Amino acid sequence: MKKKIAVFSGDGIGQEIVPEAIKVLDAIGSRFGHAFACEYAQVGGAAIDSAGIPLPSDSLALAKESDAVLLGAVGGPKWEGLDYERRPERALLGLREQLGLFANLRPAKIYSALIQASTLKPEVIDGIDVLVVRELTGGIYFGKPKGIETTPTGHRGVNTEVYTTEEITRIAHVAFKSAQKRRRLVTSIDKANVLESSELWRRVVIEVHKSYPDVELRHMYVDNCAMQLVRNPKQFDVIVTTNLFGDILSDEAAMLTGSIGMLPSASIGSTVGMFEPIHGSAPDIAGKNMANPIGTIASLAMMLNYSFDLSKEAELIEQAIQITLDQGFRTKDIEGEGTTLLGTKEMGETILQNLGRL
Repeated sequence: MKKKIAVFSGDGIGQEIVPEAIKVLDAIGSRFGHAFACEYAQVGGAAIDSAGIPLPSDSLALAKESDAVLLGAVGGPKWEGLDYERRPERALLGLREQLGLFANLRPAKIYSALIQASTLKPEVIDGIDVLVVRELTGGIYFGKPKGIETTPTGHRGVNTEVYTTEEITRIAHVAFKSAQKRRRLVTSIDKANVLESSELWRRVVIEVHKSYPDVELRHMYVDNCAMQLVRNPKQFDVIVTTNLFGDILSDEAAMLTGSIGMLPSASIGSTVGMFEPIHGSAPDIAGKNMANPIGTIASLAMMLNYSFDLSKEAELIEQAIQITLDQGFRTKDIEGEGTTLLGTKEMGETILQNLGRL
């Protein structure tokens, strides 16, 4: 197999965690005879510093002509004073929109070796395996009108929550198809009791469900879901929800596992998928060899699985991560009593070594 991958390390710890994932990719390519050609470009704050904008045209062109995109992280306090349209995060929104990435898949699965790292009781989280399917290119982040306007008494900020039948239909199909490969349960999250956009969301999800009689559908208001994720997370299989609700709930689900640095994500919808850890750029630890590379390495596994249909290769990476954790190796964010603390590079190297032994 020959594939071209656009690599955007981004900002902060992205510069440290992405190289560890690339080492694993190279090892997989060498072992199975695949040719992965990685081409690098800048997005986010790094692109602002070099080109003046968060998503330069050459970076976008590279993404469009590649088979997949691997992203580190973007953002940081250095660029917080810029206008919204020039901030690093606009690169993410631009890539999602331009690549047609309407579905974000965020798994939250507990590693048995990390049960004690969670702030919840072991009996609450042991065995959780949740997939959050977040609609990614609609909703309040893209709806119009939006902006800040001057009024006689000050200012008025406006954002608009908008969803169409087409947008809801396609994300619902992703959720139901995902559930068919798992435990066959979809929980749709909305606020249909007070929001008309959510009322439409529920209607459309119910209609799409008719094509999936083998999957159970449940509905839940977003505030109750936020509570239930902490109270009884094992009740969930696939959660499907809007852009805003998914943004919040997926981070909450991530922390059930003990560290947001552990979890990957896949943004799909068109021919080019984008894969990234769900954590931020963590500028406070950038350059200190402290960041956890597991979320990025696991994102690489999702790339092999979802974009290239290399499930065997992806499974080996997951096994290597599991073995490394079972051996007691930890980065600072998941360190505990009786464990061995490793830096970013050392954790990446240990996972690589365990991969070679499988």
